[in-house]
Amino acid sequence: MSNPVLTPAAASGPIGVFDSGMGGLTVLRALRRQLPNADFLYLGDTARLPYGTKSPATVQSYALQTASLLVERGVCALVIACNTASVFALDALRMRFPELPIFGVIEPGADAVCEVSRSGRIGVLATESTIASNAYQRAILARRAQAKVFARPAPVLVALAEATWTNGDVPESVVRAYLDGWLGKDGPDSLLLGCTHFPALIEAIRKVADGRLKIVDSAETTARVVAQALGEVAGSRAAGYLATDSAERFSRLAPVFLGECVEVVEMVDL
Repeated sequence: MSNPVLTPAAASGPIGVFDSGMGGLTVLRALRRQLPNADFLYLGDTARLPYGTKSPATVQSYALQTASLLVERGVCALVIACNTASVFALDALRMRFPELPIFGVIEPGADAVCEVSRSGRIGVLATESTIASNAYQRAILARRAQAKVFARPAPVLVALAEATWTNGDVPESVVRAYLDGWLGKDGPDSLLLGCTHFPALIEAIRKVADGRLKIVDSAETTARVVAQALGEVAGSRAAGYLATDSAERFSRLAPVFLGECVEVVEMVDL
C-alpha cells in the first residue's frame, strides 16, 4: 500500500514515533538531526516489551493500539521505530490510517546496505524474531537478487543496551562473538544493524569490526527516508515522551539511546 504525501495543511501536528520500549529513541535521535524544526511525540510501550518475543498477531494488536493513541494526540505522521512492529504491523497500520504517512525501518535499512555493499555479501544482526521473519533477507534479495545474506540474531546486545553496558571489554567480547566468522575474506563486507537498540553499542561494534565492515544503522537510514518524504516540517523543536510503565526507568535509560536526559515522561494506559 502506498504511503500518502504529507501536505503543508496536514503538517500541523507532531511526528509520532513508537517502539516497544527504549531502542526507538535511537530513531528519534536521528530524526531530530534530520528534521531539526519538527515536533515529535514518542511513545514507548514499556509495559509490554519486548515485542520480539510475542506472536505476530499480538505485535500487530499492540502496534494498532499504540498508533491509535498517537493519532488521537494529533500526529501528522507515524514512524514505527521497532523492527518487529515494522515486520508484522506496517501494512495493518497503513490500512487503518490510510491518510497518514507511515514509515517502518526495514525497507530503508535494506536499501542502504544494498547500496554500500560492493560484493553483495551482507551481514544482518537483529533480534531473534526479526531474523526468524526473514524480513531483511527478503528485502535485501528483492533489491540484489545475487546477494548472499549472513543473518544472525543478537539478543544479548539488546540486554547490554538496556543495562547501559555499552562500552568496554564485556560488550566488545559479546560483539566479537556475534561477528565470529564474519570478519575474514569469506564473510560479509557490510553489516546492517537491524535492531534499534544496537546503535547504542555502535562504538563497540566499530572497534571490533576494525574497518572491515561498512556499518549501516537502520535508525539513521530511516530518518533520512522520513526527512526526504516529509520535507520541511515546521514546529517548535519540541519533543514529548509517553510510556506505559515506569517513567523513572524511562528517564534513567533515555540518555543511553537519545543522547540526552528526559525529565518529563507522561504515563499512559493502553
